[in-house]
Amino acid sequence: MPSAPLLSRRQLLQAASLLGLSTAALGVRPTWAAPAGLANVYPQGLEDGPQVSLAVRREARQIAGKTAYPITLNGTSPGPLIRLREGQDASLKITNLLDEKTSVHWHGIILPSNMDGVPGLSYAGIAPGEVFTARFPVNQNGTYWYHSHSGLQEQLGHAGPMLIEPAEPEPFHYDREHVLLLTDWTFEDPRDVFRHLKVAEGYYNRQERTLVDFFDDVAKHGLAETWKQRSMWQQMRMSSRDIADVTGSTYTYLVNGHTAQDNWTALFRPGEKLRLRVINGSAMSYFDVRIPGVKMTVVAADGQPVQLVPVDEFRIAVAETYDVVVEPEADRAYTIFAEAMDRSGYVRATLAPRLGMVAPIPERRRIADRGMEAMAAHGGGMDHASMSTGSSDHSAKAAMDHSSMAGMDHSSMAGTDHSSMAGTDHSSMAGMDHGAHGTAHAPMAEMNHTPADQTASAAHGSGLLAAGVAQPESRYDQAGIGIDPAERRVLVYGDLKARTPWPDRRPPGRELELHLTGNMERYMWSFDGKKFSEVDGPIHFAHGERLRLIFVNTTMMEHPIHLHGMWMELENGAGELIPRKHTLNVKPGERVSALVTADAPGHWAFHCHLLYHMDAGMFRVVKVA
Repeated sequence: MPSAPLLSRRQLLQAASLLGLSTAALGVRPTWAAPAGLANVYPQGLEDGPQVSLAVRREARQIAGKTAYPITLNGTSPGPLIRLREGQDASLKITNLLDEKTSVHWHGIILPSNMDGVPGLSYAGIAPGEVFTARFPVNQNGTYWYHSHSGLQEQLGHAGPMLIEPAEPEPFHYDREHVLLLTDWTFEDPRDVFRHLKVAEGYYNRQERTLVDFFDDVAKHGLAETWKQRSMWQQMRMSSRDIADVTGSTYTYLVNGHTAQDNWTALFRPGEKLRLRVINGSAMSYFDVRIPGVKMTVVAADGQPVQLVPVDEFRIAVAETYDVVVEPEADRAYTIFAEAMDRSGYVRATLAPRLGMVAPIPERRRIADRGMEAMAAHGGGMDHASMSTGSSDHSAKAAMDHSSMAGMDHSSMAGTDHSSMAGTDHSSMAGMDHGAHGTAHAPMAEMNHTPADQTASAAHGSGLLAAGVAQPESRYDQAGIGIDPAERRVLVYGDLKARTPWPDRRPPGRELELHLTGNMERYMWSFDGKKFSEVDGPIHFAHGERLRLIFVNTTMMEHPIHLHGMWMELENGAGELIPRKHTLNVKPGERVSALVTADAPGHWAFHCHLLYHMDAGMFRVVKVA
């Protein structure tokens, strides 16, 4: 009688998932063992080189008990989990079955620029009925994701997780892993969302301050101080509760495509070590993530290994990823609680030994008000009188109001694809070539600023400096608004240290400072006061150079800044162990600096990863040549 064939590695992994077994007992690497949610794409010929196929469609699906029409990939939204392996060559075939162009950007992946998936820079996009295959060497490992870079398709569910298995053993142990992809879904047409944001500041904010709040403030701070604060916000044409542009009033928050009521469950056996790979694939929403009763240990940030950091909670900005290891010991359920930063909603998943178990949902926190602790360089207090408006040569730029600038109505841009940029070389355009700068700061004039015009508008500006707030400084020891470090141990950027030093230890040859600018009232977002359609050409990096990028956030909103194709090394005080990230969150009134090795020739997207901010103009092109 012939012997039974040996099970393949893939079959062992699937069997472990179905039986709820620890893969360590099977002698194979830990696997993603979720009982529901994301589909798994196991590439054909995993050992010899992965071959993955994705079919992009628009299909009817049930979300929160309603019929929705998301963009699906291989029939699911979000798309399937793609597994690759470090050291191989990836081949990822995308078939566009939509009636419009689409694209797939491999977020955080270091690859040739023509494979990056940005219409107008990498290629013209994928036309309806067309097939495109992305091919690139896989030279990294960790937790990443993919999403459309065409118009507002990302808001329609065009996103999915990507895991890259390491070529060498990792420096920490775990028995099982689960992926948690956080997204925000709206039943509105994304173009309508964008139009509403343009028409009315605070359109989706259902948590504005009331008359009762005013009298509460008077009781706490006195009439004069309360009046001063309200005047400041009026001057900036914002509300102190403008925490998020789009809120739970229209968003349904999802984990792996499931609502809180669906109770998506990650299985474990008591005493197992679990690796949770958390990805924020939402269009606009920041989340604060915690598991009451379970300590988390952060082991990776943006796919890159970091020295272990024990925490009770972490804030994850749009487009960031964090890997944490947890070890639930009791034979009971635990709630994985992801609360929106503005406290307008949440999504929960459950860690449990068995399906069907639930755990209590933590008490919801109240929305916080933005105050001086979110704006001033040193935080704390409400006294604006001593703050200088002349602390920087760029104060007029930071303070500007762009509402009077011509061509600033982006209402017709909703759903814009960057494909009109295809093949464009801006390198010869005046004022944009920084490649020849020496070791000094890049002159602001050469970045096409117009100080005279900006100074004229500063008097009625919407920036921080117009309100008497000092020049921003780094606040790596703070998680951000609404987080009380006295309540629990919260991850901050200052905690992150790389496992090993980055090979390029050269000091930067020059600095490039970019101001994050905008006008909330008219929903205009930009770099250095110019939206993308107004700039004269790309930002130039010289191939091989080492430079410092400085982001100065002159707005009252968080901005997750993403640079394609290259790592940014966050200068957080960790010395030679500064962490590498592909997305850097810049808090309101904050200055963030990062080192970059410009080792990737080509044209690269550089933008705020808040989808509607990017579409409103907070987008630039970096040319490495």
